[in-house]
Amino acid sequence: MLEKLNPLRVYSERPLRLPRLRPFVPKASDPPVYYFNAARDDIVEDVIARVVGRHTADRPRLELALNDAAYHEIRRLSRQGDIEAKEHLGFFKGLARRIARMSDADKRDALRLIVTRYARDVAGNFDPRVYDLARHLIPRLITGVMHPSRLPMELLPSAGGARAVHELLRVEGALEKLRRLEKDGTLVYVPTHSSNLDSIVLGHALEQAGLSPASYGAGKNLFTNPIISFFMHNLGAYRVDRRIAARAYKDVLKMYSQVMIERGYHSLFFPGGTRSRSNLLEHRLKLGLAGSAVQAFSHNRVRGVDRNLYFVPVTINYELVLEGETLIEDWLKSEGKARYIIENDEFSRLDRWVAFFRKIVGLSGACVIRFGDPVDPFGNPVDEAGCSLAPGGRPIDVGSYVLRRGQPVEDARRDAAYTRDLGEVLVRRYREESVLMATSLVAHVLYRRVVRETAGFDLFHRLRHRGEVSFSREALHGEVGSLRDRLRTLEDAGEVRVNHDIRARSPADIVDRALSVWNGYHRRTAARDEGAEVTAEDPTLLLYYQNRLVPFAERVADADDVAAAREISALEIRGAT
Repeated sequence: MLEKLNPLRVYSERPLRLPRLRPFVPKASDPPVYYFNAARDDIVEDVIARVVGRHTADRPRLELALNDAAYHEIRRLSRQGDIEAKEHLGFFKGLARRIARMSDADKRDALRLIVTRYARDVAGNFDPRVYDLARHLIPRLITGVMHPSRLPMELLPSAGGARAVHELLRVEGALEKLRRLEKDGTLVYVPTHSSNLDSIVLGHALEQAGLSPASYGAGKNLFTNPIISFFMHNLGAYRVDRRIAARAYKDVLKMYSQVMIERGYHSLFFPGGTRSRSNLLEHRLKLGLAGSAVQAFSHNRVRGVDRNLYFVPVTINYELVLEGETLIEDWLKSEGKARYIIENDEFSRLDRWVAFFRKIVGLSGACVIRFGDPVDPFGNPVDEAGCSLAPGGRPIDVGSYVLRRGQPVEDARRDAAYTRDLGEVLVRRYREESVLMATSLVAHVLYRRVVRETAGFDLFHRLRHRGEVSFSREALHGEVGSLRDRLRTLEDAGEVRVNHDIRARSPADIVDRALSVWNGYHRRTAARDEGAEVTAEDPTLLLYYQNRLVPFAERVADADDVAAAREISALEIRGAT
């Protein structure tokens, strides 16, 4: 007899109890996610039934699923050595010993038990009362951190409040179009990923833009903080435990995403999978969840549900990145390239949050969220009414993509090919919708000079040349101005965006803004202001911030910097994670 596996236990969450909230009174205009809790159990059961059904279709596949889960879970739980391991390690060790002797019925029961635990651990929650609390309270608390003297006033019910947050966070893009399309279709937001702040910032950006909240996946490590866990758990977040390598778990994640989208819940996930350690724009996407959305479209069409589905590329652009110093250091370590979870970075420390928000106080547009024009599941643009368009602008029937002999059918291989094509479209759109900030421009000019002065050195040798390359103020202003003008030319061609706060600024103001943003927050000094000169003090931090310009390096270089720009462009080959 196998030891009992508890499918109900959630291990990394310490619930926070807040005062009782007033009852939720539904309205006809409420978005679908407001009613998610009523359907949650049915969604979980649907996910369990489909995943179990896939793996029990034949005996070899069932045995493979059980052996795979036992092998990976024994490895994971043995390393963890925590309460979860004490409760469940024995189950998986017993399973591994007995699989060959189990009856088919016992094997099916064991798999269902495993999948049930995974599905219940993943499933999110949405409480409209907590959403209402969060959208009023969190911006005011952030404003209070930035302006401590204003905190008592911000917390008053009558306060206008949160002006500082609205000043530093700017939301732009195809907002009116998205507000129209979400009424008759399902939106899937696919943003770039730079910081653990992204989920919080995006949630506020959706509210600020008048768009409905969305369900989203978040790393389970983020649920260890009781306050953050309370809000994320009640605002549509579903848990993603990146430590679990079992195939059945990955199938549960994809199926949960698919079922949510099939049922019309707006969704959000990061195709990059994890934060970009290097700050390069994502160009190697992990398309599992994107594939689940494409399959959701196919499944709905087979069932006669003609609900439209739109992918919305979103770029999150920071002038200062909370965890930037840790992320770039992690990227540069050979072991860091394979490490998926950073357990202790700036995001986990309250003092760094306070320092971060106080540093960006008064910086209008310090974070820009840009919502790009949506595309259909096959990468085609859509018009204002949501109709898909062929390359020449001719309307096309998007349902025709899933037809076979005139009938809609599900085909996993076909949908996987469509998903790869969609991924290529998203990568291109990320470049086009990226908003370049002052820190990126100044860092690029300084780092490019470092590369030029250290010709022939490899990346790691170059980064050891701290404080050895300087610019006269006049020369630096000239190169920053030239770079800004060339980027504006690319912007006119629709190939990138330049933050409007620096379009009309003088090059001297752009340099001063970047130096002001960097200095006093990071432990190390990115660039040292010496009056008549500016010195590239820390090439590692400069590398991190300039990496947003890597795709454009050769196109914005003058004749003297072509060789350096070519070396910078080669960084993209190293990857964007």
